[in-house]
Amino acid sequence: MDQLDASRLRCPQPLLELKLWLRSAEDGQRLRLVLADAGSRRDIPAYLERIGQGVEVVAQQAHRLELIVTKHP
Repeated sequence: MDQLDASRLRCPQPLLELKLWLRSAEDGQRLRLVLADAGSRRDIPAYLERIGQGVEVVAQQAHRLELIVTKHP
């Protein structure tokens, strides 16, 4: 499983990094994504659902969100 700790990045950088990963990932590949920026914590799960990618919340705290993203075709 790939790892992307974007907890030190601010919007829109986490989304840009995620899009790069999605472009290069193969179907079924998974990514553990850590977010801290409030905008990213709100927008990225919604974006992933909107484009039909798998997203699972692993841990959610006041200032940190950890997701597992699964690349779908």
